[in-house]
Amino acid sequence: MSITAEEKARLIKEYATKEGDTGSPEVQIAILSSRIATLTEHFKSHKKDNHSRRGLLMMVAQRRKLLDYVKGKDEARYQKLISSLGLRR
Repeated sequence: MSITAEEKARLIKEYATKEGDTGSPEVQIAILSSRIATLTEHFKSHKKDNHSRRGLLMMVAQRRKLLDYVKGKDEARYQKLISSLGLRR
């Protein structure tokens, strides 16, 4: 259900704002988006897994908070991030 270490390292490398950056909002949002996509696939075959569904909802809420933070800080960064991740907004 979770993402692999290689996938996480790739996301960190792709969305890092500087060398060694693992905690910037962009990296966190990218990792959360990957985990959300993985869980969404999981629910296609496990419809009654409500414990994991709660985790999914918490991840979506956390991503929303981080996106709102980035949007408040820098609108251009926000637009670039959502377009690169393919988010709807």
